[in-house]
Amino acid sequence: MIVGHWVDGREVCPPGAATGALFEPATGEPIGSVVLGDAQAVDTAVRSAARAFPAWAETPATRRARVLARFRDLLERDRDLLAAAITREQGKVRADALGEVQRGIEIVEFAVGVPALLAGEYTDQVATQIDQYSLRQPLGVVAGVTPSNFPAMVPMWMFPIALACGNTFVLKPSERDPSASLLLARLLQDAGLPEGVFNVVQGDRTAVEALLDHPLVEALSFVGSTPVAESFYARGCARGKRVQALGGAKNHLVVLPDADPVMVEDALMGAAFGAAGERCMAISVAVAVGDAGDALRERLARRIARLRVGDGADPASEMGPLLSAAHRDRVAGYIAAGVAEGAELAVDGRGLRVAGREGGYFLGASLFDRVDPGMRIYREEIFGPVLSIVRVADVAQAVELVNAHEYGNGAAIFTSSGGAAREFARRVRCGMVGINVALPVPAAAYSFGGWKRSLFGDSHVYGREGVRFYTRYKAVMQRWSAASGGASFSFPAQ
Repeated sequence: MIVGHWVDGREVCPPGAATGALFEPATGEPIGSVVLGDAQAVDTAVRSAARAFPAWAETPATRRARVLARFRDLLERDRDLLAAAITREQGKVRADALGEVQRGIEIVEFAVGVPALLAGEYTDQVATQIDQYSLRQPLGVVAGVTPSNFPAMVPMWMFPIALACGNTFVLKPSERDPSASLLLARLLQDAGLPEGVFNVVQGDRTAVEALLDHPLVEALSFVGSTPVAESFYARGCARGKRVQALGGAKNHLVVLPDADPVMVEDALMGAAFGAAGERCMAISVAVAVGDAGDALRERLARRIARLRVGDGADPASEMGPLLSAAHRDRVAGYIAAGVAEGAELAVDGRGLRVAGREGGYFLGASLFDRVDPGMRIYREEIFGPVLSIVRVADVAQAVELVNAHEYGNGAAIFTSSGGAAREFARRVRCGMVGINVALPVPAAAYSFGGWKRSLFGDSHVYGREGVRFYTRYKAVMQRWSAASGGASFSFPAQ
């Protein structure tokens, strides 16, 4: 299997192009290769999108929406096919892969309604014999650089709204799990999307830099680690492009003594160890307030012992492998660092072996207690199945802890106190807040994004913020009267 680019409505595998190996995380076995695009491949895709832009931008918004409506129906039809490809290349369990596809479908459903959000405003007689109205117009060629942990959903955070607004799109997916990108491209084509409106360039850093530097690319969206997001944002902005770059996270879940213990246990198990912790919204810190710590540690340790880890294609598995051997070893290195720094390792997942999948990139769930904010396992994003318990005296200290961290993606509080929850939601400095909800990922009509070093740029993704990001505002003033009233040398007043 060779996964190529998608340009002008067809898959392209240039002869002699460099390739990268693809591996199945559950087995560690090679399953194919992916073409690695260079600057020439990027230029070909961007110019295809540029040629397609004028006609697509002039297509009435309702007709663009009809294409996306058909695309939504095809996603519903082929969700199992997409989920299977995600599980095979990314490793997450099948139920999680299906959930990823479903969340993407919800964004497409929102995009179908975008024409209503493109409506401008009109004011009659804003000044003498002058009327005024506003327009929102597409930017042109826009691009998305997306991560390996959500190979279908994160691209669908971007391109459905960009297309609905009249832009053409170039996607650069992760080279680790690229097959979903071509499945999406083929479904868009089957839905009636014209050639060149959506293109895919496979590749690594070389392709990303070529997109950032290309003069015909007007805007770029990125999701990945904070160091790369910061560099991406700086380079794109320096070239005069509109950029949104979502970075890393260290999401906290604050547990008050009055919280329902069963609800907290279930929430932390799913949020910390779902998708093997490879989520930017994963909970990696449980903040135990008051005397909540001992019981929380005991419940989680017992529950982790029952966690079913295995091949994501096995319906019995609750957690699958990590994406790569290198990343598994990196996460294991964080566990060793936590022990060395003096944290209490209540559960060690490093010795896990999955029968029949000994070559897979598996790592069991790990639980640390009495973690200090100065430790690396607290400060840095681990992006794996490692949960740390930090103990504080009261809610005020919990809020101070969350606010002091450099990341501000999401935070949650579990409590039966409405007053405590309201105060937490108002005081905490992050972009997404959950109240008795561990993963507060906004619905499609809202927008996703963090604060501080979790987001570079002033626009979150999808929802209404996405529409604003992918359009330019234009104000028009018009006069149709026969007489001008003579030349005026003062600034016009209303």
